[in-house]
Amino acid sequence: MKKIHNFDQVFDSQKLYRILLEAFANPGREISIRQFADKMYGTHPDFLAAAMTLLDNEVSFYACGETELAEQIISLTLSREETAREADYLFVPDVRMLAELMEQVKCGTLKDPQKSATLFVRADGTERKNFRLMGPGVPEEDCKQLPAAAEYVLNVRAQQEYEYPQGVDLVLITEDGLLSALPRLVSIKEVF
Repeated sequence: MKKIHNFDQVFDSQKLYRILLEAFANPGREISIRQFADKMYGTHPDFLAAAMTLLDNEVSFYACGETELAEQIISLTLSREETAREADYLFVPDVRMLAELMEQVKCGTLKDPQKSATLFVRADGTERKNFRLMGPGVPEEDCKQLPAAAEYVLNVRAQQEYEYPQGVDLVLITEDGLLSALPRLVSIKEVF
C-alpha cells in the first residue's frame, strides 16, 4: 500500500504535540516544525501536521474557505468542519483575514475559559521585529524576535478586550516552518 503522507500518526504526532506544549510554555519562542510539514502533502503541509496532531472526531475546525485544506483535514482526522463561531481550531492562511475572524471565534466563558478557539495563523517570516512580551511564562526582560505580523495579530486580539480569563490562543507559523505560540494572556509590552 502506497501512502501519500509520511507523517506517522503515533510517533510524529507525539513529537509535534510536545513541541506545541513547549511553544505554549515559552510564549514567543520559535521552534521549527519543518521536519513534520515535510512529511505531509498538500497546499498547507504545516497546517495538516498540526491537524493530524490535535484533531479527531470529537473536535471541530474551520479552514477559512480553503476547500482543499478542509477536505484533506476531514479525510485525515475525521474531524468536522464548522463555522468560525463554532470551531475549536481555525486555520488562517492569510493574516489579513484575522480581524474579521477574531470577532467571531469562541473566547470561552468566565466559568469555562478553556472552551475557546485556537487559531493557527500563517505569518510572513521575512520581515521581523523585536518584541518584549508580558504575561504568564514570559521572563520580564526577555526579548523575542518574531515575524512583524505578530504585532498585528496581538493588536487585533487585544482590540477584542476579552474579560480575564477569556481569550483565544494564537499560533504563528511562517513559510519556512517556524512555529511560535502566543497564549491568550500574553500581550505586547514593547516593540522595537
